[in-house]
Amino acid sequence: MNSEGPLAVLWVGVAIGAFFTALIWLNTLLPMFLTPLFVIPVTWLLEKLGIGKPRE
Repeated sequence: MNSEGPLAVLWVGVAIGAFFTALIWLNTLLPMFLTPLFVIPVTWLLEKLGIGKPRE
């Protein structure tokens, strides 16, 4: 049974909404910034190994 009142329920609802909004925002932005950190070194490695060079 909830005895805190309607203001507390609204406050908790806003807090949970903000939390999940931040979570979605973080999960969308992280791949955009982390992907180049892995892709660029892999391309350097592939070039050094001679894999994926254009055929002449």
